[in-house]
Formats: sequence, structure tokens, C-alpha cells
Amino acid sequence: MAVGWSRDGAVQEQIDATVEAEIELARKRLPAGDSLTHCEECDVAIPEARRKAMPGVRYCVACQSEVEKNQKAAALYNRRGSKDSQLK
Repeated sequence: MAVGWSRDGAVQEQIDATVEAEIELARKRLPAGDSLTHCEECDVAIPEARRKAMPGVRYCVACQSEVEKNQKAAALYNRRGSKDSQLK
């Protein structure tokens, strides 16, 4: 059932596109390659246990927390605009 000016299935297509975009973003954020021995940001030594636990790690725990906090803040902003307003 369409709402307003949207065609049948438009809402589900937007939901699917949003989910696929988030999955792709999560995959891009996964560490890849060899772990660094020192933090890319502050040059503090990264413990071997962390490097073994998270292959491809590039930051110390403190810097990684800051990076994730900034990513979360950016994720709260919907760059696509309101999906409800686009459907009507």
C-alpha cells in the first residue's frame, strides 16, 4: 500500500537501501592488514595482546575510543534527509 505520492514498495526499498548502506559502512570500518606496533595518532606503543586480539589495529585504546566517538556523532546526522518527507 502506497502512502501519499509514493509507489507500492517504495518504503521497503528505502529501508533496504538504508540497511545495505549501514552494512557497507560497517565493513569499511573493520580493521584490515597488519597491526601497527605504535598508535597512528599519538605514537604510543600498542600492546601485543591488543594486536593479536584485533588484527589490523591502528590506534591505541584511548585514540580508538576517540575515533569511535567521532564516528558515532557523525552517524547521528541523517545526510539523506527525512525519509518520511521524501515519500509524501
